[in-house]
Amino acid sequence: MQAKGPGRQALETPRAAGAAGVVFALLLAAAIVLIRLGVPEGAAPVTAEGATGATRRDAVRAALALVPFAGVFFLWFIGAVRAHLGQAEDKFLATVLLGSGLVFTATMFAAGAAADAVLTVANPAGASLGPAAWDFGRHLAYTLMTSYATRMAAVFVCSMSVIGRRLGILPRGLTALGFLTALTLLFVASNVPWAELAFPAWSLVLGIHILRVGRRAAARAAAPG
Repeated sequence: MQAKGPGRQALETPRAAGAAGVVFALLLAAAIVLIRLGVPEGAAPVTAEGATGATRRDAVRAALALVPFAGVFFLWFIGAVRAHLGQAEDKFLATVLLGSGLVFTATMFAAGAAADAVLTVANPAGASLGPAAWDFGRHLAYTLMTSYATRMAAVFVCSMSVIGRRLGILPRGLTALGFLTALTLLFVASNVPWAELAFPAWSLVLGIHILRVGRRAAARAAAPG
């Protein structure tokens, strides 16, 4: 029978963490895709008619509606993971994990609020939105998302990977994937479009892994003798 370290015991039934991670990943990925489609980055300044096209507005508003729920599930994910780590967690790394997660969530909300403000305040009652206001809102939202939120996500992924490696609660391949994701978010995401999807992709893989661990643990607990 395989020996269990403190980290493996702490994550014996991590269903809440896994489910929250999966839901967060799907919501964030959907929001990013809708934002990318509705507010293209790096395009030439658009005309007023192009900026306020119904398809673009609907895509952006759908993305903004998903952002708060993504934040809620991300906070749930952090809390569930820390609860399952319990006394086995490293206090320094746990503080970095929590802090980077909170700053990421706040920055993600700020990016959503900036985009919503441009659509609502600069485009009252369906009036045509000026190219200057559209370009300002687009630049502000992408700066918050790709220059700040993604770097905080990189710190979160890196700290989670280090915790997983030290406690033996993550397989070696998933730990390596975490470090690769952190490097991508830290150095690539601000310059390469769509690279920020690495964070929800990593969260999805981690969530599925945690759910599988929980299912196997539940099956062992239910097995007779």
